[in-house]
Amino acid sequence: MFRAIMLHGNLGRAAEACASSQPTLSRELGRLEQLLGFNLFDRVRGRLRPTVRALALMQEVERSFIGLEQIAARASELRTQATGRLRIACLPALAHALVPRALVYLSHAHPELGVSVHPLESPWLEQAMSEQRFDLGLSETQKAPVGVALQPLLKVNEVAVLPRDHSLCRKARLQPRDFTGERFISLAVGDPYRTAIDAMFEDAKVHRVTLLETTSAMAVCAMVRQGLGVAIVNPFTAMELSGSDLVVRPLTVAISYQVNMLLPEIAAPHPLQGVLADTVRKACVDLSYLDQCFY
Repeated sequence: MFRAIMLHGNLGRAAEACASSQPTLSRELGRLEQLLGFNLFDRVRGRLRPTVRALALMQEVERSFIGLEQIAARASELRTQATGRLRIACLPALAHALVPRALVYLSHAHPELGVSVHPLESPWLEQAMSEQRFDLGLSETQKAPVGVALQPLLKVNEVAVLPRDHSLCRKARLQPRDFTGERFISLAVGDPYRTAIDAMFEDAKVHRVTLLETTSAMAVCAMVRQGLGVAIVNPFTAMELSGSDLVVRPLTVAISYQVNMLLPEIAAPHPLQGVLADTVRKACVDLSYLDQCFY
């Protein structure tokens, strides 16, 4: 009632919105003000003008109504779609390649099913899965988070990405020594693949010029496309962004890129969680050729 009066500005329109009468709202408004111990409106020439306290209270009321509207929307979703919306958490790299392919299979089987895809970086992805906030997760982690089952999905190899017309583009496969003296764009310190890549070059006693680094493989590829250096990234991102200005080459030394499926064990499973998992596995079969397509 209070919200209706605030939104409509007078008792008549507020009463219509509440399917009530003006005298009833006037009486209830007086009772509310008595319970609160302060006036919500000043009566000015027969009109209601919100007080400062009413405006402050309205902010809190609006927050509550947003939550109520979300609950109503969710209830409507569950009523019209018995299974509700599937929620997927995945690494950003997988949101660009693996997940869209899985959703193609899913849409063929359940064309009316709603799906929310949430790209998250580690360790936030694993934490969200432990909190049972998603129906399925896709991650590189090798250790199952608490309350989560881990299933291996796909293992491929990291690849090199080069700007067009770079001298290394003439080679079909790249060895560690080919990167000697090259301006190299790295993933962030602490990234497990950054660690593996650095170890490969250290074992080969190869020195690179490492001035640029970032947490995002997509950002790495964008920098490479601008000619800022060369890099090594996961094959999913490389495949999606490859083209005339980004050349992909396999490496002679294998750096494995492992994708695992995470399934919540505590929350009640979504009725179509198994179907979603199957479509992800089908998409992984489609992408299992990645190691061959770059040769």
